[in-house]
Amino acid sequence: MQVILRDDMDNLGKSGEVVNVKPGYARNYLLPRGLAIKATAGDIVRVEHEKRVIAARTAKLAKEAQAEADNLSQVAVSIARAVGEEDKLFGSVTARDISEALKEKGVHVDSKKIHLEEPIKVLGLAEVPVKLGRGVSATIKVWVVKKED
Repeated sequence: MQVILRDDMDNLGKSGEVVNVKPGYARNYLLPRGLAIKATAGDIVRVEHEKRVIAARTAKLAKEAQAEADNLSQVAVSIARAVGEEDKLFGSVTARDISEALKEKGVHVDSKKIHLEEPIKVLGLAEVPVKLGRGVSATIKVWVVKKED
């Protein structure tokens, strides 16, 4: 059975593509969830229009994400932590801590978008990547400083 995908589907295809699937998969999963429509001549013409609309929306979202990335690249935050002997941190700085520090500066970034390979455990500067989606990412400068008693 031929269907036209309305959303990108892993292992199946991109939005707007005409793909062959088994009738049961289309009838029981794709069609009821609105992920695909039956491929008829009229629908193929309509999908061409939807492709243009989707492309315009994707371009707009990518442009907005790039603007947000440019703004985030200018941001630097300072996080104070208690330290012990030889300036070793008690605990660490996590993505949630960075997100809260950014929120205090008026910049809202979900902690899930902040990608730390491992928590920061040393004093000094760390450059932290933030993935905003649509292939756009930014780098935030995070200063971990000694907490004054």
